[in-house]
Order: sequence, then structure tokens, then C-alpha cells
Amino acid sequence: MILESQRDLFDEIPEEVCYLNCAYMSPQLKSVREAGEKALHRKSRPWEITPKDFFENSEAARALFAELVGGDADGVAIVPSVSYGMAVAAANVLLRRGQSILVLEEQFPSNVYPWRELAREKEARLVTVARPEDHDWTSAVLESIDGDTALVAVPNGHWTDGSLVDLVRVGEQVREAGAALVVDATQSLGAHPLDVAEVRPDFLVCAGYKWLLGPYSLGFMYVDEARREGKPVEHNWISRERSEDFARLVEYRDAYGPGARRYDVGERSNFVLLPMAVAALRQLLAWNVENVSEALGQLTGLVEDRAERSGLAAVPAGRRVRNMVGLHLGPGAPGNLAATLAAENVFVSVRGDSIRVSPHLYNTEKDVERLFAALDRAL
Repeated sequence: MILESQRDLFDEIPEEVCYLNCAYMSPQLKSVREAGEKALHRKSRPWEITPKDFFENSEAARALFAELVGGDADGVAIVPSVSYGMAVAAANVLLRRGQSILVLEEQFPSNVYPWRELAREKEARLVTVARPEDHDWTSAVLESIDGDTALVAVPNGHWTDGSLVDLVRVGEQVREAGAALVVDATQSLGAHPLDVAEVRPDFLVCAGYKWLLGPYSLGFMYVDEARREGKPVEHNWISRERSEDFARLVEYRDAYGPGARRYDVGERSNFVLLPMAVAALRQLLAWNVENVSEALGQLTGLVEDRAERSGLAAVPAGRRVRNMVGLHLGPGAPGNLAATLAAENVFVSVRGDSIRVSPHLYNTEKDVERLFAALDRAL
């Protein structure tokens, strides 16, 4: 089913604004804002917040995220950022001296810095897979996996231009090599279908403020069943077994709550952000990610077609996620292009040598035409 425009469900997007930049930060759904306002008001009345409130929203969010990725709630941890989730992964993967970690060229820093540090610590190698000219990251990654590979840390869609990594194929070869797969799904999850039962990542991390349409500083991590007895990076009280009994918190316990809850960030019960995340996840599930993806694929397909007519090279549909498309700039492109377009109320990002166009359900074909009319004037 192709979804019609859902712009009326989003809060305060003026008609004159052409916002094609969801990969930067999503506008807020009205339901998410309302959930936040209600929660903020409730936080002003702490006598109404009971011990069960420390657990109910976190469990609701956990279950909804699990449904989104096709996993189980026990596999979900609540994290504040991708870097936090990657720190958990780095603390729980086995890496020996001389082994290698694979990342992509120009990969997002939060999925590079932890592996640089781990490689230094373990006297291992960080192998950077060069950007392929044909945009076929999948083949490039598969060709780079060898007997020394201990870890492959990749996205589903490259953050600069949306070029695709087929995580199912990569996951199969990673397991054959006896290595671990760590995924940053921030630039795809919620707008491009992903099933953890098919991908089978060891750890999958996703920030919540982009394609999950949620608040900043809250995200999720899915952990494979074999990794759920590992070492957390902090030791908070709420992740421990039977922490619901506040009167007995001084009876310190070594055991954790079930599944991936041991990896939850401290103060996971954020009384404002969690209700907002729950509202956003419910809307995504109501739309169905496949439907969102199909609708966004139509828009990015129009961008690709229009780019070809304008002489701009775009990442082709078969080599990218559906929710964004990179238009590669030539050497003569102006350095202030994003600001020039923003002055015309057309909002995109420039990442690397690409104009990154990332629409959502508040966009229409008219926004694509506005983008290229502005580009024709700017280039």
C-alpha cells in the first residue's frame, strides 16, 4: 500500500518550507509532541509518579522496538546514543592481536571511533573498505572478509548518500568467518525494512531522532540471544534483578534483569523522552515500515530521475536504501550549497561530496521540483 501524504500528522511544518532532510533530524509528530507535553506536566507532580512508572514505559518501548525489527523484547536495551551502544558492543566482542575490524570509508564516526580504540588496545587492525565506484558496498565488504576478520561494523545505508549494504548477505559470510556483526541502523530503521531474524546481528544500534521519529538522546539496541549475558558498560540499579521493589534496593544483587536489560543506560525511565518514543514507534507500526519505504522510494526515485535530467549523478535505486539518495557533486560545486538552498527554504544536507536528499511522508512531488529549481539556480 502506498501511503498518501501524512503531513497533517506532523507538527508545525510551514507550507513555504521544503524539508528534505529527515536523515539530519525528523520533524516532530503531533502525537509525539503531545506525549512529551503531557509527560512534562506529569513530571511537575512527582507525588503522582509511582515505582511502577519506572518500568512500564520502558517495557512498552522495548516491546514496540522489538516488533519493529522482528525480534523479542528481551533482546532490546534502551540506550542514549549510538556511541553508547557501540561501547557495549566493543566491551563484549572477542578481538585478538593481529585480527581485523572492517568498517566503511567515510562511515559515521560513532561507528568508527570505538573500533579504532579497540584495535589499538588489542593490537589489532582497523581495515577500511574503500568506497566502490559502482556503489556496490555489499560486494566490497564480502571481498574484504578473510580469515583474520573478527568484526564487521557497518550500516544498512551509508549516511552520506544512502548506498546500501545487504546485511543478510554480509551476515551470512560474517558467521561463516566466525566473526561478529555490529550494525548502526540509524539511517535506515523505521523507513527501510529490516528483520533481525534474517540479518542476525550480534548488536544492532539505532538512534531515535531520525527515521524513528522520536526524541533526541534516546535510542535502542537489539542484542543477539548469544550476547545477552555479557558485560554492561555501567552498573546502575534499575538493570538488576527485582529492582521493582524499592524498599529492598539496599539488598544488593549480582543478578540482572532478563535478556539485554543489563545493557540499559542508567535513568532509562526518562519520564519525558520515553513516552515520546512510544508514541513515535506506535505510529511507525501503524503505518507499517514497508508502506513507509514504498512511499519514500517513490520520492527518491523521482529525485534520481530528475537528477539524471539535470546532469547530476545519483546513487541508483538498486544500490541504495529507499529512504534517501545521494547526488554526487562535481569539483566545481559551491562550498556553501546547503546554506544557499536553505536561504530558499529548501533543506537538504551536504555530506562528503554528496547532496543527501532524505524525504519523509510530509513531502510530495512538488518538494522534489522545488529542490531542483533551487539547485538549477545554485549550481
